[in-house]
Amino acid sequence: MKKGWEIKKLGEVLKLEYGKPLPEEKRIICGHFPVYGANGLKGRSNDFYLDKKTIVIGRKGSAGEVNLTEEKFWPLDVTYFVLFDEKKYNLQFLFYLLSLLDLPKLAKGVKPGINRNAVYDLEVSVPPLPEQHRIVSILDQCLYAIDKAKANAKQNLKNTRELFESYLQGVFEKKVHGDKFDILDDLCELIVDCEHKTALTQETGYPSIRTPNIGKGELILENVNRVSYETYVKWTKRAIPQSGDLILAREAPAGNIAVIPENLDVCLGQRTVLLRPKKDRLISKYLVYLILSKDVQEILLDHSTGATVQHVNMKDIRAFKIYNLSDISEQQSIVRQLDALRAETQKLEAVYQKKITDLEELRKSILQKAFAGELNKGINPLVKMEKGVEI
Repeated sequence: MKKGWEIKKLGEVLKLEYGKPLPEEKRIICGHFPVYGANGLKGRSNDFYLDKKTIVIGRKGSAGEVNLTEEKFWPLDVTYFVLFDEKKYNLQFLFYLLSLLDLPKLAKGVKPGINRNAVYDLEVSVPPLPEQHRIVSILDQCLYAIDKAKANAKQNLKNTRELFESYLQGVFEKKVHGDKFDILDDLCELIVDCEHKTALTQETGYPSIRTPNIGKGELILENVNRVSYETYVKWTKRAIPQSGDLILAREAPAGNIAVIPENLDVCLGQRTVLLRPKKDRLISKYLVYLILSKDVQEILLDHSTGATVQHVNMKDIRAFKIYNLSDISEQQSIVRQLDALRAETQKLEAVYQKKITDLEELRKSILQKAFAGELNKGINPLVKMEKGVEI
């Protein structure tokens, strides 16, 4: 450890005070002062509880989230706010330190909450105040550059996704209105609802496809629930899902749809529906792209019910109208074009997602070096050091 640095319990460095409830009538959209919840800015008010800039930490819900406040603010009762000796500690230094500690890992319970004593017990290395100022000066420059690069990568990722969605909308813009239409029920060999109960799960076995496992065209099998053979048989009595069949999410989020790939035996989880298009009328992947297009999504979800969670009824799925259906050869041509474009956009998405991940790792690495006393004055080597991340 560098000379002058001390190892302390975090409870020796700062204190966490409980936030306070704020009545709804005191929450005003154009209020003068920010109101902070567990994960950041929650609203505004003309009332403030504290008149000094500090740090708010999520106590319940988004427990462990760390946010800097404005000079006058109101911390809600799901938060802690930080008090400390300004003669010994730099506010920005403490913010960077708390950001590094991964406080969400301390959260416990069904609705995650953090006990402040668990935070107090954490050991940290703390330098003298002048060194804190120096570290903050370097970190401000380094992390600003990283955050700017990260924001650019996120915008590029967003632009890439929007490019594909825009092209998709253009392909199917003439498929949402007209006099000629087909009913989805007539275009499918079967449309089968899921079992309306929760299957018993186990560590290995057959994937049970729930709504979180239904992406935009593909199944998401990471962290999928699995069931026994006996449960699989019971849950496929109505129909055994086959490769090329589609699984549609009826809610949470309603409207996502994916194709079952080759050599994968699955059963339906709750809030899903199985579709098997007639091969001489409708190509599965064509229906996927059609349903995922913006205008068709809006039409489908216009039929949804539920005040807080959109839910699509079976009768509306069966009666769903598909306008100006292309013949099979044209469907095949459209699918080839969209598959090719989707493959290219997925490559770009992977590049930008990797850059975002690398930048976040670089950010953590720089913070770790800072609080290990290894942060030198040279900013450029720090910024470019790991994995060739360009910013």
